[in-house]
Amino acid sequence: MPKKRSKSKRQEALWGYFFVAPFLLGFVIFMLGPMLFSFVGSFTDYNLTSKMNFIGFKNFTRMFTQDTLFWKSLYNTAYFVLFNVPLTTLFSVFLATLLNQKIRGISFFRTTFYLPAILSGVAVYVLWMQLLSPSAGLINTFLSWFNIKGPAWLFDPEWTKPALILMKIWSSGGAMLLYLATLQNISPTLYESAEIDGAGVWAKFKNITIPLITPIIFYDVITSTIGSFQIFQEAYVMTKNGTGGPANSLLFYNLHMWNKAFVAFDMGYAMAMSMILFLIVLVLTFINLKLAPRWVHYTGGGS
Repeated sequence: MPKKRSKSKRQEALWGYFFVAPFLLGFVIFMLGPMLFSFVGSFTDYNLTSKMNFIGFKNFTRMFTQDTLFWKSLYNTAYFVLFNVPLTTLFSVFLATLLNQKIRGISFFRTTFYLPAILSGVAVYVLWMQLLSPSAGLINTFLSWFNIKGPAWLFDPEWTKPALILMKIWSSGGAMLLYLATLQNISPTLYESAEIDGAGVWAKFKNITIPLITPIIFYDVITSTIGSFQIFQEAYVMTKNGTGGPANSLLFYNLHMWNKAFVAFDMGYAMAMSMILFLIVLVLTFINLKLAPRWVHYTGGGS
């Protein structure tokens, strides 16, 4: 009997490995392999066509001491992450709360606010370039109705990053949908009990809604932080093939890394930059995971 059980367990394990094999192969070939190649290449002088010449830490030394655009791109990216993540999170929660109301025609509003999340990236960027036009854009035209002179947006270094953050807030329908699904799973009896105790709208939102959606907020903050550090396409399209905009104000980290890799063909240096970005994201994710038990609450009672 034990032999039959051990044989069935081995067969079950083999079938398990068989079904996860495509994922494991994909992970090794498309993720782990390139990561190891980038790690090794970061210590070399490599331009895609030449032989990899080992140069030690020279790429990293040059990055921190000689490349002024490295620090500029890191500042631009940190600025974007610092403002984009909390603003898009707050707006998504606010929007989901509004769209969780039981009113007539709510399905239409939910679809309308979610629609920007599924539109094609490049088409959206071109649309926003038109909206942000200083002279004929709809945003500045709308502001002029109230005698407000709109900024130059993508032509003013002080307004380029806020313009992109505004665009990101507009397209936060995906996160809104997650929050909306979570809000709809909150038991109405919790709110009814709070009302019996005399709780108002704000008290119910603060003491019931927010604690119960903290797991989704945590997930959203993690993924938004990683995604914000990877910003590239927006700046590449909206600054004419990666020129970085006025005064390099939109030269984000990934854009600078792209220029080094595929414009200057300094691939070894670009791979060194990718390792630094990986470490930054890894450290921030680790910090978020460590801080999570202090503010993330789960329905099972644990934190």
